[in-house]
Amino acid sequence: MNWKRKVRRERLKQGLWAIVRGGGDLASGAILRLARAGIKVIVTELAQPLMVRRKVSFAEAIYQGEVEIEGLRGVKAEIDVEQIIRIASEYQIPVIADPELKIQSLFTPDILVDGRMLKKSLEDQRTLASLVIGLGPGFVAGKNCHAVIETKRGHFLGRVIWEGEPEKDSGIPEGVDGKFGERVLRAPSEGEFMAGVEIGESVLSGQCLGYVNGVPVYAPFDGVVRGLIWSGLHVMQGQKIGDIDPRGDPRYCWLVSDKSLAVGGGVLEAVLTIPEFRARLG
Repeated sequence: MNWKRKVRRERLKQGLWAIVRGGGDLASGAILRLARAGIKVIVTELAQPLMVRRKVSFAEAIYQGEVEIEGLRGVKAEIDVEQIIRIASEYQIPVIADPELKIQSLFTPDILVDGRMLKKSLEDQRTLASLVIGLGPGFVAGKNCHAVIETKRGHFLGRVIWEGEPEKDSGIPEGVDGKFGERVLRAPSEGEFMAGVEIGESVLSGQCLGYVNGVPVYAPFDGVVRGLIWSGLHVMQGQKIGDIDPRGDPRYCWLVSDKSLAVGGGVLEAVLTIPEFRARLG
């Protein structure tokens, strides 16, 4: 039996399949929602993902081999259909380093969610799956995807857009407990990042948190390190490398955010709008 026939047979037996491009914290909210609804999810990522909120990002499996987020486990896999089917059949999330989406030619999904958050105009992906959903700026429903989910906080967060585009990227980080751009740690220069603290650690204003090419990175205020990229990664000046939470509660480091869950709810709503998909979920 050739691979395409085997995949088709497995898909019919196991229900709906989705590929999510990107395993960062925002996309991981959609991954959680889809998987908990009984949809089999495959995650594709870069060979060296640069996500900051690593403890709630399925992309972390690329580095660690596996990651568990709120009871759902992601497991690093190869571009191998048999291995992917086996991992998914064990109610786990296969995470593969596949930025070029090679898996799509071997495993045509029912649903494709682009959660890379590139925030720029993107190519038309509507031929890649029966339903293509884009997250945030860069997507236009009816032009390069079938539906877009609003990712900007406010009254429209998580809403499904079937025609048109979401709000533009303001370039200003959203506020947390009165802190806005200052809560985001950015590389002071180009070079290799080396962390001096761990995610979940409490820090004080002015404390050295690590170095980029030997240049120190300081805490802007008292808080908890909610996110930090991996040590040893090469970064560009100004690139986001960390996140300080002023609320001071380390539990939040291991919990998917309200925003991510709202966006994930919009993705699930878009999927369940399709009668055929609802029927196949039983």
